Amino acid sequence: IGTQVLEQSLDYDADLMVTQLCPIDLLLQRIGRLHRHSKRDEGEQDYTRPPGLRDPQCVILREDGQAYDEGSKAVYGEYLLMRTEQILPGEIKIPGDITALVQKVYDEAFCDSRVVGISIGTRPDCVDKERLDLIAGYKNPWLELGLQSANDNTLELINRGHDFKTFEGAYKLAKARGIKVCVHIILGLPNETPKDMLKTARILSKLGIDGIKIHALTVLENSPLAKIHSKSPIKLLSEDEYCNLVCDIIEILPPETTVHRVGGSGLSSTLIAPLWARNKFETMNKVDRILWERDSYQSIKYIVD
Repeated sequence: IGTQVLEQSLDYDADLMVTQLCPIDLLLQRIGRLHRHSKRDEGEQDYTRPPGLRDPQCVILREDGQAYDEGSKAVYGEYLLMRTEQILPGEIKIPGDITALVQKVYDEAFCDSRVVGISIGTRPDCVDKERLDLIAGYKNPWLELGLQSANDNTLELINRGHDFKTFEGAYKLAKARGIKVCVHIILGLPNETPKDMLKTARILSKLGIDGIKIHALTVLENSPLAKIHSKSPIKLLSEDEYCNLVCDIIEILPPETTVHRVGGSGLSSTLIAPLWARNKFETMNKVDRILWERDSYQSIKYIVD
């Protein structure tokens, strides 16, 4: 079942996907999980799979004339949903059709003077020169990359499907084209110590990233992590541990780096643990309070090479 989780999630490979309508770039990211490890050239069948599964299928839940889901409208905006629906072909070839489909949706949007920029989130291993050249041509482009950790052992453990070198290559390709980059990291990943988490932050600080979104590891319903957690509960960060780590990271970030997010819980109705993650405003206030108590601020411990 295709949801937002698939846009920056684990290294899945599926034969059939059912998803609600979403903007074309996000939809293509979800579709990219279909036959992700397929042994075939573009446009050819994968003869290593059973006959009935050699052509991947994506079903988009949408009835003609039906109003768009209120949640989707609130998150994405009605225009992008409508425009995506208008241009969707019956068959999509990945990666060949990506550029043309994205252009059809977003080029028209940028004719509106109210549109001041664009932010596109993806995985480091989905980035290439052609796509970055397209993004660089838009107004005030941002690229959001899901790194989660700079530790290759952790990335392998959580089945990310890429290593840090892949992220670094994507980052440098984007920066060479004048694209601002926001990086997502997760605190509290299995086997990681505070020292490991701060090492990730220092590496990103040294790169001079433009923005960062910091998340706590959370367990959501119907996820592989939920199955593991139900059998043997995973040790998750407490709110105090998390907030103190966030402050430690803020202190070593360059002053120019924008902190886009200091907490997120996914969809609160599906959150299993930690329950404190449901109230992100309380988390934000606690981060502010800790910095005030430390008499500290962003970049106070930033080291310039």
